[in-house]
Amino acid sequence: MRSKVPRELRIIGGSWRGRRFRFPDHVDIRPTPDRVRETLFNWLATSIVGARCVDAFAGSGALGLEALSRGAASVHFLEREPRAAFALQERLQEWHAIGASVVRGDSLSWLRGQRPVDLPPFDLAFLDPPFAQDLVRPTWQALIDGDWLAPGARVYAESSADAVALEPPVGWKLVRSKIAGDVGYHLAEQGDS
Repeated sequence: MRSKVPRELRIIGGSWRGRRFRFPDHVDIRPTPDRVRETLFNWLATSIVGARCVDAFAGSGALGLEALSRGAASVHFLEREPRAAFALQERLQEWHAIGASVVRGDSLSWLRGQRPVDLPPFDLAFLDPPFAQDLVRPTWQALIDGDWLAPGARVYAESSADAVALEPPVGWKLVRSKIAGDVGYHLAEQGDS
């Protein structure tokens, strides 16, 4: 039975505004809905230009592509599913994306590894893992423990709308939180929890 998830997405704003892209059939991806992305990037409007980002559990790449379109300096896309990673790499080449790289592998394992010396810490992390796997908290902690986040960094996390309220790690606070349909989405920054 074919999934009801749309296989085509569009970039909402920035230099690639209106561009449409497809992601592979038979790949279990739940892309961030357009209206959620629009709200998120309104929240980030003053901080996305020049930001160094990581799109963990990239899937379709919609969050990272939107960030690049709106002026992010770089995006590291982390994706373990080979077909999704390959499609994302092809899209980045086709669109002549600057500052983008695709790391094929498990996001949590990669972030638990040593941060390369030549890779500056990230200003923004997108955490949109499969909802049923409960990966937001351990991935967020790996970002903190591995010194992957720059001072003043922000973390965006998605969860199932019916999940228990997102509790950020110690030293972080939620600054925005909304629900749209089946998706709960949250933006946090460093500060009192």
